Amino acid sequence: MIYRNAILSDIEVIHPLVYKYAQEGLMLARSRNQLYETLRDMIVAEENGEILGVGGLHVVWDEIAEVRTLAVAKQATRRHIGSEIVSRLIADGKKLGVKKFFTLTYQPEFFSSLGFKEVTKDELPQKVWKECIDCPKFPNCDEIAMILSD
Repeated sequence: MIYRNAILSDIEVIHPLVYKYAQEGLMLARSRNQLYETLRDMIVAEENGEILGVGGLHVVWDEIAEVRTLAVAKQATRRHIGSEIVSRLIADGKKLGVKKFFTLTYQPEFFSSLGFKEVTKDELPQKVWKECIDCPKFPNCDEIAMILSD
């Protein structure tokens, strides 16, 4: 398995991967435009030329970043690809000086297994919510907030 930074040509594989999970209500949808705009935030897991997973780390503010757009192809689940992506995103974030990582998720069990703790959304800084205005679920967010701190 190769883990690498996402490139432009990956978007046409990442988009349907994310879209499938969004259709099932397991994650929020991301438009192609959003994926292109956040391309530099993402890494992919690739095996034999096939992208099997993706995840992003979006720096939000001083020492805080969001783990997001995490998806693994159904045929590759249970191979620890998602946890490896998150581990690599956190390592990259720490190199930048990030001390607190958060996620908004419908998969709390997965993130809990990686050390994230469930918190109320009020415990996250206001800066976190700047992109929520564009979300179709705004203002009735039903995602679960979780934090991983040093």
